[in-house]
Amino acid sequence: MKDQYKGKENLLPMYENLLAVVKEFGSDVTITPKKTSVSIIRKKQFALIKPATKTRIDLGLKLKEKPTTDRLENSGPFGTMCTHRVKLTDTNQIDNELKDWLKEAYNKAE
Repeated sequence: MKDQYKGKENLLPMYENLLAVVKEFGSDVTITPKKTSVSIIRKKQFALIKPATKTRIDLGLKLKEKPTTDRLENSGPFGTMCTHRVKLTDTNQIDNELKDWLKEAYNKAE
């Protein structure tokens, strides 16, 4: 189990679901666990998975030029590392819209 999820084990299904999605994009995806987050990298980092609270994962995305929405927020605490943030509290939120954003970020990270 990842250190980032100690005391937040209920977030693991969401985390594992996100990893399964990005692994489908290609063999060039690198998953790099850090102390408090996990970077998802192609040639450049395109996503960041961070357990924000005991009930929420923040998914950072690098989507330059993409307007923010109620769901696709400003990057907030991610600063320049990512351009946007999506707050996830349930695996059901890993839907086609979110997968499209991840795929778009992956495509831009070449």
